[in-house]
Amino acid sequence: MASGRNGTLYTGMSANLTARVWKHRTQLFEGFSKTYGCTRLVWFQRFGWVTEAIRREKQIKEWKRDWKLALIEEDNPEWLDLAADWFPENDPNWTPPEEDD
Repeated sequence: MASGRNGTLYTGMSANLTARVWKHRTQLFEGFSKTYGCTRLVWFQRFGWVTEAIRREKQIKEWKRDWKLALIEEDNPEWLDLAADWFPENDPNWTPPEEDD
């Protein structure tokens, strides 16, 4: 998650990416991502096993900022919000999915 292009970055993992992104976008999380406005999904990676995702999250959190920026820009050079069209926010009957973690 990011606050904007080359802005503050937040690295995390979730078993339910849609629900997690919704919570970040609506600032339901207290803490770092809310404080720094990390509401845009700019990069993600899928894994078959949660242990792989946790290992990757820890690896990326140890990286230098330049490495993280390069990772994002390799797949998303425009820093587009990859979840921009995930939520029909104007649909009064829509609710975000439950998060498992």
